[in-house]
Parts: sequence; structure tokens; C-alpha cells
Amino acid sequence: MAALSLATDLGLGQPQQHIIRQTLIAMRMADLEGLSDDERAAIFYVSLLAWVGCVADAHEMGKWFGDDMAVRADSYLIDMTGLRMMRFMIGHVASGSSPIHRLTMIGRFLAGGSKEVEQSMAAHCQTSGDLSLRLGLGPEVRDPLQQAFARWDGKGFPATLAGSEIARIMRIVHVANDVEALHRMGGEDAAVEMLRSRRGTEFDPELVDHFCAHAGELLAGIGELDGWDALIGGQAPLGHLLTDEELDRALEAFADYADVKSPFTLGHSRGVAHHAAAGAATLGLPSADLVLVRRAALVHDVGAIGVSAGILDKAERLTETERERIRTHPYLTARTFSKPRKLAAIGQLAAMHHERMDGSGYPSGLTADALPMTARLIAAADVYHALLEPRPHRPAWTRDAARDILAAEVTDGRLDGEAVRAVLDAAGHRVRRQAAHPARLSTREVEVLVLLSRGLTKKSIARELTLSTKTVSAHVEHIYTKLGVSTRGAAALFAMRHGLIRAADAGD
Repeated sequence: MAALSLATDLGLGQPQQHIIRQTLIAMRMADLEGLSDDERAAIFYVSLLAWVGCVADAHEMGKWFGDDMAVRADSYLIDMTGLRMMRFMIGHVASGSSPIHRLTMIGRFLAGGSKEVEQSMAAHCQTSGDLSLRLGLGPEVRDPLQQAFARWDGKGFPATLAGSEIARIMRIVHVANDVEALHRMGGEDAAVEMLRSRRGTEFDPELVDHFCAHAGELLAGIGELDGWDALIGGQAPLGHLLTDEELDRALEAFADYADVKSPFTLGHSRGVAHHAAAGAATLGLPSADLVLVRRAALVHDVGAIGVSAGILDKAERLTETERERIRTHPYLTARTFSKPRKLAAIGQLAAMHHERMDGSGYPSGLTADALPMTARLIAAADVYHALLEPRPHRPAWTRDAARDILAAEVTDGRLDGEAVRAVLDAAGHRVRRQAAHPARLSTREVEVLVLLSRGLTKKSIARELTLSTKTVSAHVEHIYTKLGVSTRGAAALFAMRHGLIRAADAGD
């Protein structure tokens, strides 16, 4: 749950561990209020999951505001009700676009867009509740999650709830959420001032009074401590050792959570996981690698939650700044799954899905010698499945076209030929093994290149392959021409970079 909250921080436009620190504050408030052990357990999970549904309405928010994350981040600064909320919304409509487009979008927003945004809050609550049940939590968590946008004064969503009708657990989380953000921005005084200004409107007045009277105690060290260690270490009784089956279910929920950010990626992560795992099985990888490949593929795009919906759903050519933002998402995936150790191994592999054999990928520009076969399989599966899906700027490709594009990626040295063949074979394509060597090398030329790279003489290569020395010399000349090199060392570097030596060894 805590790892998932790190992804939610991204969607809220907040620094990582915002929700973890919010939960620490909520747990301290629970102690102050004298909540029972069962209530404390519920508030722990409600706080971690309260805003998880922010991805469910990201597309609608992006449609109206462009940067859905910026709107969420700025919303902490005002009491979101009445004219203040309307002015806030209008101020963010079509943010960053031309004045004419902004005026057009503001008119549409006033004509019906504001209602659409309000309705999207229902999707948020439903998503949070559904996810809590999928993760094995009960109605004591699900029910308060339906009140994420309720207000003490009854002017929230659903509007039928007000005052003590709102679960005390959620009233505490409401206070803790805004307090964490304001405290981070302006310290204890800013947090207390915010609470007093919204006493009896957004927040339970009794909770506000209790908090303000004990603010120093409730906020002590919040900005300096490691939120993860403090939260997880302090809640050992709530811990539950997941079985492999439970972990798989949780990661599948994470996959769906990431994909729902955009209507163009629905089912993408599950599809990539299926193709990557099937490819791993085709290659005969050890069972532990099969499990790791599937799990990493399931969560490979979780970091995309940290990219605004306006960028993900943009049909026009992306700007350089927008492209750079997209290039951060594998890194954000790794950071989301940086703890505990078992998740970190999954996150590190997942973060390699946009790396390429020739070093042209991102975020780290890794080359073939740094990419295990598990990473190469996920990269191939990601490209293949993405090609079969529509995107804002293009329709879906056919299966045959997707196959040809992957073969070209191998020829150009970006994807691993063995991984691509395994993914395509598992997907039901009939692929000739010799069709996907980099630099358009033939299978025989690859064999010669591998032996040449190992330092064998042309005469020794001829004996090894049962060829004449003259034929080997001709192959070497063709290899150098195709690779654009003139020395054995340069040819050997090419072979290592493209995984040819490893592939040949596996074949032997």
C-alpha cells in the first residue's frame, strides 16, 4: 500500500512521501482522538488509498485543464467551494494554450464542463473503493473511501453527506492531507492558519480545535524523518506477509491502476506482461526469471502516472519539454518500487523497458552489455503490444505490420533479435530465425563474427565452421563493410553491444 501511495503522489503533483507523511499525521491524530485498534488499522489504509483514484479522472481533468497534476497541486492552497472554486477552475482551464483556445474552452466549461469534473469525482471514489477490495481490504476501508470529497458543510461530493455523517476516519484524513501540504510549504504556522480558516466549512471544527491545540506534537519532526521507515516500522501489527499469489494480484491491480490514466493504454500493462512472460517461456528461461519478467512487465508503466494527462493524450507533436517529461517515467517507476527489497528488484527491471541495445534508449542510455535477457524481452513485448493499440496520434497497426516494425528495430540494432523472435513466436507469428540479425548480417556472418571477436584466426574459423579460408576472408570483409569498422576490436564491441556473442553461446 505504501509503495502504491508513492505512485499516487506523482498523480497529485506532490513530492514523494506526501501521502506517507499524511498517514503519519493521521495516525498521530488517531492516537490523540483515542481511536480503537480497529479504527487505527482502517485509518492507516484509508489514508494510503484515499487519493489513489486520481488517475481515474485524469483524462477528463487533462481535457479541461491540460496539466491535471498542476491543478491538483494548486488545489491545496484554497478552500475548494463556491465562487472561490469556480474562479480557481476557470483560471486553470486550457492552461498554457492560446488566448483564443482558452476563451473557447472556458465557454464550454461554463456550459457543462464543471458538471463533468464533478461527476469525475465519483469515478475517483469508485476506483479507490474497488482497488481496496482487490487488495484484500474490507468495507471498513472501502466505505470511507467513498467520502474522499465530502465536506463538513455538505458542499462537497456526495452533497448528501455533511457533518458527523462523514466517517470520522475520513474526517481525520481530510485534515491530515491538507496539513501535510501546507506544513511542507510554510511550516506549522501555515498549516494552523489554513485549518482555522476552513474550520466548520471544509473540516470538522472539533478536529481542527484538537489539532491546533496539539500542532507542535502532531507535526514534530514530520519534515525531517524518513517517512517510509517511520510509518512502516511503526505499524508492524498491521503487516501481512503476502503469498506469491497475493503479490501477483496486487501487481495486477497496480497495472490496471497505471493504465487507467489514459483511455489509450487500457489493458496495456497486462498485455505486455503476457507477451513478455510467454517469450521468456519460449526461450526456456528459469522459472524465477519467468515470474520476475511478468511482475516487472505488469508495473513497467506505473511511473507514467507522473506524466500529465495532457501530454499522454496529446494528438499533436510533443514539444521537447513534453518529450523529456515522458522520458522520466521509467525512472519514476523505479523510485516507486524502491522499497522493500523484493519490490526494488521488480522496479529496477521494469525501469529498463525503454533502454535499447545500441544505447539510444532512456532513461539511462544503457547498452546491450548492461541489459539482461529479462529486460530485452520486456522491451520487445512493450513495443509489440503498443503497436497493436491506438494512440492519440495514430491508429493501431496490424499484427503483420507490428511484426515487420520489430524486425526493423532488430536490424537497426535497437532491440534484441532473440527476444523479438521469442515474443513474436509466442504471439503466433511465423518468424524466420535469420531474419532479424543487426546490420543485416546473415546467420553465417554472425557465426564468423563471434569467432573473430574471440580472437580466432581466419584459418581457425575455417576449421571450426568447416569452410575454406578464402570463404571466411570474404565473410570477414563483408562483416567489416556492413558494420562500418576495420578492426577485430571494433567488430567485437559491436557483437557485445548487440548481444550476439551471448545469443550464439545460447545456441551452442
